[in-house]
Amino acid sequence: MNKFQKNGLLSFFCLLLLLPIFASAECTCDVEDEGVNNKSKALKYKLGAFASILVAGAVGVCIPILGKTIPALQPDKNIFFIVKAFAAGVILATGFIHVLPDAFDNLTSPCLKENPWGKFPFTGFVAMMAAIGTLMVDSIATSYFSGSHFNKAQNQINGDEEKEGQHEGHVHVHTHGTHGHSHGSLDTNSAESQLLRHRVISKVLELGIVVHSVIIGISLGASESPETIRPLVAALTFHQFFEGMGLGGCIAQARESRITTIIMVLFFSLTTPVGIAIGIGISSNYKENSPSALILEGTFNAASAGILIYMALVDLLAADFMNPKMQKNVKLQIGANASLLFGAGCMSLLAKWA
Repeated sequence: MNKFQKNGLLSFFCLLLLLPIFASAECTCDVEDEGVNNKSKALKYKLGAFASILVAGAVGVCIPILGKTIPALQPDKNIFFIVKAFAAGVILATGFIHVLPDAFDNLTSPCLKENPWGKFPFTGFVAMMAAIGTLMVDSIATSYFSGSHFNKAQNQINGDEEKEGQHEGHVHVHTHGTHGHSHGSLDTNSAESQLLRHRVISKVLELGIVVHSVIIGISLGASESPETIRPLVAALTFHQFFEGMGLGGCIAQARESRITTIIMVLFFSLTTPVGIAIGIGISSNYKENSPSALILEGTFNAASAGILIYMALVDLLAADFMNPKMQKNVKLQIGANASLLFGAGCMSLLAKWA
């Protein structure tokens, strides 16, 4: 992970940490009755949620990464396509069923002024712009890193050719050696480009997941109603586990360095628990129906939904389903489609409780 990426992640995480400050503005709309408040009982549920979500997220994201050591779960095996289709279905349902509806609720709330919030579909607009922005980042980053690596490889080829040209009386051998080297380098460049593509995908996907994970954590941690928190604990635990599997599959394909992989795993695993901790700390001041909270949460949720939907459809599903290996294998296509529907169905079902 280079200096630019580290600074970008640090700046983004700091921005997310400022969310509670903006969200704790004075409430201008009555909060709906969510049941009898019991702070001590609610705190027990919150601590239970903190532990269970932390463990579930860590286990979920680590399964595909550690699965690389199992021959059947290698990225080039059929079972990996099926597992990844399940994970993509989970991420797609997260964007459509969990995050986007919340964004609509936030930005169309009666607690906001009619002008401009009631006169323009800001939720769809933000989600659309986030998807377009993701496409731009995806394209530019892939192009930049691919070009950079190609130039390095080309310089290496030219250097080797100069060294071989220094040997007298070996013109014929030099020519054939150069052709062999060139073809090998082209194959290497293609593999490196694909690897770089997976690395860009894994980082952009984690960005989209982290946004709404922090918001979910803050909302849960700020609630004082045990009746509201109790069903969320199990639902969010499964939610985090399935999302972790989706992200873990992308990280496994990216083949990052060990330190980068550890950072990405920790970053994902800790975001929702950290959000819960922040929510607990600001629970006395947090007003979920204040205009500033609604606008900020709605905007972040809409952007997150746009990112997740784009990543699931374009970078995960389209890339795998149009892969020549899957196109030539009818059984694999049926299995991947069934896995996709099962993953989307499981995550959609969780919307009943979370």
